Amino acid sequence: MSVHPTVPTIPDLAHIFEPVRDELARVEREFARYLESRVDLIPQMGKYVQMSGGKRVRPAVLLMAARLCGYSGDRAVLNAAVVEFIHTATLVHDDIIDGAETRRGRLTAHSRWGSDITVLLGDYLYIRSMAMALTQDTLEVVRLLCDCTLKMIEGELYQLTKTGDSTITEDEHFEIIRRKTAFLFSGCAEIGGLLGTSTVEQRTALREYGFNLGIAFQIVDDVLDYMAEESALGKPIGGDLREGKVTLPIILLIQRAGPDVQALVNEVIAEGRVTPEKWRLIKDLLARHGAIDAAFERAVMHAGRAKEQLIAAFPASVERDGLVSLADYIISRDR
Repeated sequence: MSVHPTVPTIPDLAHIFEPVRDELARVEREFARYLESRVDLIPQMGKYVQMSGGKRVRPAVLLMAARLCGYSGDRAVLNAAVVEFIHTATLVHDDIIDGAETRRGRLTAHSRWGSDITVLLGDYLYIRSMAMALTQDTLEVVRLLCDCTLKMIEGELYQLTKTGDSTITEDEHFEIIRRKTAFLFSGCAEIGGLLGTSTVEQRTALREYGFNLGIAFQIVDDVLDYMAEESALGKPIGGDLREGKVTLPIILLIQRAGPDVQALVNEVIAEGRVTPEKWRLIKDLLARHGAIDAAFERAVMHAGRAKEQLIAAFPASVERDGLVSLADYIISRDR
């Protein structure tokens, strides 16, 4: 299933990330190596979470950006593993906060081991990531990683203050997206530039590429919660609304349809569940008022901005063209 019928056919992730395939395999090994501990539960849980992981887009962006700027050494692999530790820690904590029972078709860690133990695993992953980062010979990258991590935590806290609030504005929602998602993507791309040889303009272009890529990524996530098949998404559909998260499609729908729809949204949030009848009604309203298309257009706009940054700042290369294709992939994905 495609989110939008006008998105052209593009290469799959394996093709896009082919230039860094070997480095990505090394990232997986580094992730496992840094999970080793005398406390057997840590590698056991860590490997389980790692196996539940996604497509490794963030570490791949870092590796591709580093190669784009002429670097392919060990520090790129180390930093890509650090990024994956940070991202994984965030997912572990998010699942606990959201009460999510499954992720990508498997039980979440807290559903299997309990929230008390899993919170500590998330803490361990955060601290381990910073310890890994500090083995480098430069503090500039460490500062950037710390800044991204702090923004992500601020974004989670800010989102919690807006949970269940059907009056949330577009600006408020985009502030959550920027902090929870976009800044880490931006940091990944910028670190690649820091590791390699890049001008100030190129480093800025990488930062803006990652930032816009992250916004597009999250908007598509918002849309998929209403459009994807549950089997493809790997988690129950309608989860955002049941958890009280009013995301871009619903924000745009309320803007266009008014108080009656807002009342319906408030009912679902209050009940913490959505009946099949209400789900069909919500999806019908989203389609009728063009809210899904409008949200998707925002994603396309940010993906376009991401591509423009790279095309303007870097000559054509396998790595540049791969990162450009990644923007297209993100707005065409179904999970």
